[in-house]
Amino acid sequence: MDSIFQQITEWLKEVIISAIMGNLSGMFESVNTQVGEIATSVGMTPANFSPEVFSMVRNVSESVIIPIAGLILTFIACYELIQMIIDHNNLANFETWIFFKWVFKTFMAVMLITNTFNITMAVFDVAQHVVNSSAGIIAGDTAIDATALEQLEETLNGMELGPLIGLLMQSFVIQFTMSALAIVIFVIVYGRMIEIYLMVSLAPIPFSTFGNREQSQIGQNYLRSLFAIGFQGFLIIICVGVYAVLVQSVAFSDDIIASIWGVMGYTVLLCFTLFKTGGLAKSVFSAH
Repeated sequence: MDSIFQQITEWLKEVIISAIMGNLSGMFESVNTQVGEIATSVGMTPANFSPEVFSMVRNVSESVIIPIAGLILTFIACYELIQMIIDHNNLANFETWIFFKWVFKTFMAVMLITNTFNITMAVFDVAQHVVNSSAGIIAGDTAIDATALEQLEETLNGMELGPLIGLLMQSFVIQFTMSALAIVIFVIVYGRMIEIYLMVSLAPIPFSTFGNREQSQIGQNYLRSLFAIGFQGFLIIICVGVYAVLVQSVAFSDDIIASIWGVMGYTVLLCFTLFKTGGLAKSVFSAH
């Protein structure tokens, strides 16, 4: 009779361990996939990330936004000319060289609008170089490897039926949570690229303000915002590097429950820091 109960217990343990390993393996794979793709995703320029979307954004911007930027530039140029004329003691000290100065400033403003996409892409080319150069710090070490999973299974085989049942219930909760965190990571990384496309689509308008000293603050802040969102990718890479070090320090051979919850805690920390990278980059570049 005892042998029958023992066989039933062993069978239940095998079923539960298989279910736990299935839950945890799928959980780790979903997170590992999202984290592993971060370096590739944030290291792309808008043109390389999705050429079709970039082409659409550029066509819409050149067809709709650039004419509006031209109107703004015309207003600013007229305002700048009037201001330059009356600045000389209300025409009492009039000099003709100011017209050459006005023509030069207007010409430069027109050139900026004409080459808006070249300038914005140059910003992201610089950011891409920095991100790709630093991407080596993760070097694929963000994954929970097969060795750790083997240690995990060995630890499970040494546990009793009662703790295994409790761990099975926890694994369902952790699997659901980690799947949600994987979606959050996806949204953060791809949301940043969508934000880049939105900013690039309106680029001609802030570039049209460089013709006037007062209004040029709009364009300067826009450039700072471009650099901020470009170098946000560098901060994301640093976050992933920290996550990689923390995850690799988890030992599944000791307290298995604490180890699994520790991995989830590190993933929650990763999501939190990824959310903070945008605000931190803007504060560094004084963009608002």
